[in-house]
Amino acid sequence: MKTVIKHRELLALYLFAFAFFLVFKFGPLYGVSIAFKDFRVIDGIWSSPWVGLKHFEALFQTDDFYRLLKNTLLLNLYLLLFAFPAPIALALLLNEIRSRFFQRFVQITMYLPHFVSWVIMSGLVIYFLSPTTGVVASIVEWFGGKPVFYMGQKQYFRSIIVASAILKDIGWSSIIYFAALAGIHPELHESATIDGANRWQRMLHISIPSIMPTVSILFILSLGGFLSANFEQIINLLNPVTFDTGDVIDTYVYRVGLQQFQYSYTAAIGLFKSLVGLLLILGANFTVRRLSRGESGLW
Repeated sequence: MKTVIKHRELLALYLFAFAFFLVFKFGPLYGVSIAFKDFRVIDGIWSSPWVGLKHFEALFQTDDFYRLLKNTLLLNLYLLLFAFPAPIALALLLNEIRSRFFQRFVQITMYLPHFVSWVIMSGLVIYFLSPTTGVVASIVEWFGGKPVFYMGQKQYFRSIIVASAILKDIGWSSIIYFAALAGIHPELHESATIDGANRWQRMLHISIPSIMPTVSILFILSLGGFLSANFEQIINLLNPVTFDTGDVIDTYVYRVGLQQFQYSYTAAIGLFKSLVGLLLILGANFTVRRLSRGESGLW
C-alpha cells in the first residue's frame, strides 16, 4: 500500500490506459465468436446458431480466395521490399547533410503528404498519370515517347500502389529513424574521423549498426499486418480494369461484409488474417533474437 500511495499519480495514468485497452481492444473480442456462427442481427451474437468451421471452409473453397491471397501477398511483399527501407535510406542520407537549413526544409517537405487523405492523394495520382493532362505524360512526350494510360493497365497497378505509398509516408516514417540517429554518441563519429574513416564508412559501420535494433522492431511489427493492405489507398485507386491484380482481401471483405451483409463470413476472414499475422510476428521475433543473440526483438 505504501508503494501504491507513493506512485498514485503514475497508477492513475496507468488506469486510463488500461481502461482504454479493456473497453476498445479486449472488450470487443467476444464478437470474434460470430466467425463460428451464422450471425443474424435480429438474434444477436449469443443467440445466433453455432456452425463450427463452416465459414472457414467456405473461405478456402471459394474460387476468389487464392487470387485474393496472391494479390495481397505480392503487394505487401513489394511494400516490404521497397517501402520499408525507403524511410531508412532517407534518414541516413539527410543525416549526412551538413546544411541544417536544407535538411529541415527537405524534412518538412517530405512530411506534408502524410497529412493529406488518400482520397485527395489518389485523385492527384490519377491526375498526374493521366495520358492527356498528366505530368508523367508530358515528360514522356518531351522525351519523344508515347503516353501510356497507366491507370488502365493492370500490370502497373502494384507499382503505382507502392510508389504512391512511398511518396505519401516516407517522410513521416523516417521520424523514428532520425530519433535513433540522433541518439548515437558523437564520440563514435569523432573517433572514427580521427582514425581516417570517411562519411560513407561512418554511415556503414556506425550509423547503420546503431539503428538496427529500431529497424528490427519496426520490421517485426510490420509483419503483423502482412495480410492487410492500405484499404483506403487501394479502394480509391482500384478500377474494373485493374481488378485482377489490385483486388485484395480487405477490398473483398468490404464488398462481401458491408455490401452483402455476410458478417460471419468476413469475421472468419479477419480471424484468419489475425492468426497469420500473429504467427509471422512470433516467427520474426524468434529469428531476430537468434540472429542478434537476444539483443533485439519485442520480448
